[in-house]
Amino acid sequence: MPCERKPMRYGHSEGHTDVTFDDAGKFIVTCGSDGDVRIWESLDDDDPRSINVGEKAYSLALKKRKLVTAGSNNTVQIHTFPEGDPDGILTRFTTHATHVAFNHSGSRVAAGSSDFMVKVVEVADSSQQKTLRGHDAPVLSVTFDPKDELLYPGCSRPCNLTVVVHLQTKVTSWPVLQKSNDVSTAKSLCRLGWQPKTAKLLAVPVGLKVHLYERDSWEHVSTLSDDMMTQPINVVAWSPCGQLLAAGSVGGFLTVWNAESKLCVERQKHEKGYTVCGLAWHPSGRQLAYTDTQGSLGLLDDLPTASSATKTPKAPAVKAANDYDDLFDEDDDRAMDEGLSDTHSPAKRPVAGGDDDDDDDLMPATGRVKNRSSFLDDENSLGTTVAPPTGPSLPLRPAYEGPLPTLPQKPFQPGSTPAHLTHRFMTWNSVGVVRGYNDDQDNAVDVEFHDTAVHHAMHLTNALGHTLADLSQEAVLLACPATDELASKLQCLHFSSWDANKEWIVDLPAGEDVRALVLGQGWAAAATSARTLRLFTVGGVQKEIFSLPGHVVSMAAHGEQLLVVYHRGTGFDGDQALGVQLLQLGRRKRQVIHGEPLPLSCKAHLAWLGFTAEGTPCYVDSEGVVRMLNRSLGNTWTPVCNTRETCKGKSDHFWVVAVHENPQQLRCIPCKGSRYPPTLPRPAVAILPFKLPLCQTTTEKGQMEEQYWRSTLLQNHYSFLSSSGYEIDDEGQNQNQKEQQELLMKMFALSCKLEREFRCMELAELMTQSVVTLAVRYASRSRRMNLAQRLNELAMEKANQLQEEQEQEEEEVQEEEHHTPRSLNPFARGAAASPEKPSPKPRKSPSQSRVSNVLDSMTSVRRPAPLGGPSGKQSKGPVLKPLAPKPKTKMQSTLLQMATSKAANKKAQVNPEPAADRLKQPEVPPPDLPVEDSENQKPRTGFQLWLEENRKSILADSPDLQETDVIKAAMGSFRSLSAEDRLSWTERAKGQSGEAADLKKRKRVEEAGEGDESRVKADENIAKKKKSLDTTAKLSAFAFNKN
Repeated sequence: MPCERKPMRYGHSEGHTDVTFDDAGKFIVTCGSDGDVRIWESLDDDDPRSINVGEKAYSLALKKRKLVTAGSNNTVQIHTFPEGDPDGILTRFTTHATHVAFNHSGSRVAAGSSDFMVKVVEVADSSQQKTLRGHDAPVLSVTFDPKDELLYPGCSRPCNLTVVVHLQTKVTSWPVLQKSNDVSTAKSLCRLGWQPKTAKLLAVPVGLKVHLYERDSWEHVSTLSDDMMTQPINVVAWSPCGQLLAAGSVGGFLTVWNAESKLCVERQKHEKGYTVCGLAWHPSGRQLAYTDTQGSLGLLDDLPTASSATKTPKAPAVKAANDYDDLFDEDDDRAMDEGLSDTHSPAKRPVAGGDDDDDDDLMPATGRVKNRSSFLDDENSLGTTVAPPTGPSLPLRPAYEGPLPTLPQKPFQPGSTPAHLTHRFMTWNSVGVVRGYNDDQDNAVDVEFHDTAVHHAMHLTNALGHTLADLSQEAVLLACPATDELASKLQCLHFSSWDANKEWIVDLPAGEDVRALVLGQGWAAAATSARTLRLFTVGGVQKEIFSLPGHVVSMAAHGEQLLVVYHRGTGFDGDQALGVQLLQLGRRKRQVIHGEPLPLSCKAHLAWLGFTAEGTPCYVDSEGVVRMLNRSLGNTWTPVCNTRETCKGKSDHFWVVAVHENPQQLRCIPCKGSRYPPTLPRPAVAILPFKLPLCQTTTEKGQMEEQYWRSTLLQNHYSFLSSSGYEIDDEGQNQNQKEQQELLMKMFALSCKLEREFRCMELAELMTQSVVTLAVRYASRSRRMNLAQRLNELAMEKANQLQEEQEQEEEEVQEEEHHTPRSLNPFARGAAASPEKPSPKPRKSPSQSRVSNVLDSMTSVRRPAPLGGPSGKQSKGPVLKPLAPKPKTKMQSTLLQMATSKAANKKAQVNPEPAADRLKQPEVPPPDLPVEDSENQKPRTGFQLWLEENRKSILADSPDLQETDVIKAAMGSFRSLSAEDRLSWTERAKGQSGEAADLKKRKRVEEAGEGDESRVKADENIAKKKKSLDTTAKLSAFAFNKN
């Protein structure tokens, strides 16, 4: 009869696990990556006892009431069993220990480590140690000879060492394992097994087979294999009797061979196909416990014993020997009968003495494929191979060899450490740190602010068992999972509130748990297990609610932006299938990114999600690659840094806490030998630079290209903040643009030196008009006349393009101002400036109504167009103010002649109509809308009026400034004014615009009766306007002398 496979149950968090039985078989003991050792009375034990031994536990061994564990804290600890009291530290390593094992008597412990060393320690006196060196790779496993003479360590290089403990001499080695430099990348754990009692054979898992080596001679005597094994064998374990050998594979197969008959007696498949990483036999030999890499515990019950596997087939073997003595010997009969009995063949049952069993016609739970197991002997494999029976059989199911699905990533809070830790970071961001403590002494939450001016530190009692937290400059948001008695709760401590009640709690509906939460500016969001995202105000008012396309993974917020990452589907071959949404939750709510896939490194998962200090979304994956949203390239994600390149060791990592674009900094905590930092002592924050992964960054050209595109990417936040209504640092933006143009000019000079003129033109396309004129001068001095001519044409094209864009934008602004007062929307721009309703008080994040006029003037001023005279009209002339004209040389006239004629012809065709329109606009005013008529005539804004009165003082301070620099300096000074002052200037400008319109009407009536003299003056004014439109005349100011 086949064995019974018990349903698996959750034991530890996801990661490596190990299992063993105590000497009496009363307890099952497991350990896992959550750092806990759990003692189970049976598989059905719902309340196992837990012993915390560190952050992670990789291996355990139990003997004579002594429990030894190997953990990630680089130590081998010993505890009493089953009490679990600490009994000291046996030994230490420079990296984490990988495997521990007792000798047969329990007097000594062997431990292997990733630092290539093996230590043998006396349990009674830990000072009695022996260190075994000589391995050239991390040690995967160790095992003692039952006779306590030999120690067998297995390492992850293609060699295994057998060492005599007393003499510390190497006996032999076998190059059978695949090469690996780290335990995490090893294809197999290579957990070895000595045959109990006799210590005759040593079992070594090698790929899809198990090699058996004979003691003393150390020869490879046989190989155990199974056709159903498609992935490497991970662990092996001998039964207490020494007759059965069990093996667990990476693909989830559990196979049991009979060591005497060399046949498979049992085969089972993991119910979910996870990797088996732990095996242990019950002392009775009837049960086999196993664990997987997902933290689950399973049990095979009622396994066949060695006696049942060998004695049961002997009855038909005797009869067959009596009937066929001349054809077969006894050994062959026994082997054949065992193979047939293993498959429960109905044709063989009558020979077994007429045993009529109702279950004979039933297929075993493991399927008919058992008879495909074979024992391959090196010397006479042909004589001992068991052929399958020729009777009718079911067709074998073909093995699936396609891509395997990836387990979905669990949700996490950015800046937090795993929830199973007793002392952990619940969140660490640019505002502060939230720590959680959950031990025997205290269960509390500590909140600490980087800037104590925001708020003082807080100590909160964690009575509800909160596991999630977020922190902003307004509030602390906490959440706890649901229990049998209580629903999942969302608790907010609004410490910036001006009233006395600063705390509110919301109970989620039954069946919903908070998976992720986040705090924005004036709002909070929580994503639940029901794929629902709930929005709240920071004061506790429920707002919008919407569904997510998949289970949430993480969330982040900045101001009015909300970034959500969720599972789009099932990933394959280790890749995660994640989607991302970016939403704007301001007055105009909109979705910026509509669920596009989130790029990750190969076989990586999301490790951190957030925004830069300037508001650009970014994230970090488990491979250390930092990616940032590139708004100027269609909301694509650009890698800006790789933290793994800075790590000194393979097991070192950087834990990201914040990202800044100006200055360019990646703030993170270095973690030596782990992925997460400890809470105490408080870790120090390191700063890493950004570096785009461009090609050939070791060359001068590659370095300048990387600097230019990095600077271009990291200044995109200026345009975003400006469009969102925030004040920006004009000085910093101008400095960045200056650095970019300098880099372009350096690359231009390098390309000229390398005679790459076409590349020079490509670089010139990225330059501004003023820098192109410098490039023209450089090319002429380098005697590259063809390049200079092309650059000169490009300069004029850029000037024409800028002028056309300026005119188009001014027409759009004029049209928008013309239609705004007619809007019926009370929240339109004109409504904010209405005298019937006062404007709201400006906030830190300015709303649209407050900045309607101010931002409009800033936007128009920010364009390179120079302002006109005191009448408030804006000139249509070129962008650059000409310098004092210089006499042209013959060569310069030749270079500019062709482009001048083209530009003049183009202007002659394009400019007359706009000029005529401008003259006609004030002549046909609407009789009933005088205010709109003044707006059609482009009234002056408050900024223009302020600039007219303060232009002299600005020029007095900086007389060398050009027109564009004067405007930029005036913009900075105007923004420094208070909101009330800026509003008063705007009102004054509106009042003067209305008076100017009336004056112009009267002036036109008076001028209608004048004679030829007024017509001559009008013609002169028109000629002046046409003259200002001559782009060639403006560019001639930038003419240069060859010498």
